[in-house]
Amino acid sequence: MRIGELSERTGISRRMLRYYEETGMLIPDRCANGYRNYGEGSVDKALQIRGLLETGMPTRVVKQVLPCLKQLGAIHDFDATPETLHLLERELDGMSERIAIMSRNRDAIARYLAAVHSAQAREPQGANA
Repeated sequence: MRIGELSERTGISRRMLRYYEETGMLIPDRCANGYRNYGEGSVDKALQIRGLLETGMPTRVVKQVLPCLKQLGAIHDFDATPETLHLLERELDGMSERIAIMSRNRDAIARYLAAVHSAQAREPQGANA
């Protein structure tokens, strides 16, 4: 499939798909005319890359992890180097910290909205008019 179809199927912009290619994370075949030709597996791989990047994982780490993940959510390679394991442990810790911060922010926003809605419900009709 061409880059436009991959973009449509994944919701990832063509520009971002080209970036994935530039960094070596997504490698399409090339047709005789030079056009990119993505195999069916590129859909899952592109979604996997986007998902990892959205967690805040740096591109260099995603590139190291990708060979271990042959399909969405499946671990393939258990022979990671000590350096890769340490890097992943740091990333996991960082993700956990970001999740905790996001959870606190979500809870604070939810409390604020609940308080606003409660106050609005107690106001007499037409008080804001």
